[in-house]
Amino acid sequence: MGVTQSMSRKRNPHDNAHMESFDKTLKAEKVDLQEYLDLDDARQHPDRFIGEFYDRERLRSSLGYVPLVEFAARYYSA
Repeated sequence: MGVTQSMSRKRNPHDNAHMESFDKTLKAEKVDLQEYLDLDDARQHPDRFIGEFYDRERLRSSLGYVPLVEFAARYYSA
């Protein structure tokens, strides 16, 4: 899949910073605000959050306040 594992030395959290930031966003904007029917329901919500909101609607300051999908479309059409 073209993924390269990245491991830094002990007590160097920089390799994991992006994932930790995403986890914080997911918990604050979805998980903590939602009530779930059961474990299966809880497992489905993050996928919907990512596919329907995080990539398509959530504005990112680092991308000029546009959603990721829109930024990618502009990038690849240029």
